[in-house]
Amino acid sequence: MMNDWYGNGAGAGAWVGMALVMVIFWAGVAMVVILLRPRNRPVDGVATQRPQDQDAERILDERFARGDIDEEEFTSRRTALRRKIQ
Repeated sequence: MMNDWYGNGAGAGAWVGMALVMVIFWAGVAMVVILLRPRNRPVDGVATQRPQDQDAERILDERFARGDIDEEEFTSRRTALRRKIQ
């Protein structure tokens, strides 16, 4: 009598289908997360600089252009900055 209440069910094929759809769904979610995360990839074999490193070099260039620092200090600081980047 209770078997008639729930019906015959969809069978094993429906369970396999639901499991397959669930795996495909979560694989899609993982792929979207992976594709949307920020990356720092090399461009043309040269590692890209982070924006803060570019700002530091820009400030150093401006200080040298204004005459705040001499060429020796400019060169040594630029070398130190680039060493830090790598």
